[in-house]
Amino acid sequence: MTVRKAVTADIPAIMTVLEAARGIMRASGNPFQWPEGYPTREMIEADLEAGVGRVFEADGSVVGYFACIPGPDPTYSYIEDGAWTDDSTPYYVIHRIASLPSAHGIFKGIIDYTSALSGNIRIDTHKDNKIMQGLLARHGFSYCGIIYLKNGSPRLAYQRVL
Repeated sequence: MTVRKAVTADIPAIMTVLEAARGIMRASGNPFQWPEGYPTREMIEADLEAGVGRVFEADGSVVGYFACIPGPDPTYSYIEDGAWTDDSTPYYVIHRIASLPSAHGIFKGIIDYTSALSGNIRIDTHKDNKIMQGLLARHGFSYCGIIYLKNGSPRLAYQRVL
């Protein structure tokens, strides 16, 4: 499996991967994090335009997607009921993590890829996303508090500093 920069031709496959991830969320008791149609095609196009979209490819097929974005992230400027582990050095944010159910090792691959860019990584997730919370704990992330998305929705915020 390889990670590469996503290109426009990948968008149909990325949308399929996002739909599969939404199904995984629903099946695991997380019905609200990604409403139908989210992330939108326009969001993925914006990721590609900004050069932050990445795909995992196996045997010539896209099996995973994520956005790896250099900070600062405006939604991380305020954190409630906690504090960032390190709020003084540059960081990367990982958003829109998705994979096909048959793909394994995607999260570890994302962390390995992003750790090569920075030792300071931030991620947020929905309170119902127990799968993601478990992955974050296993990969050395610390819970830092609650952040709020632009629409006001709360998210659990995590950080890993090497």
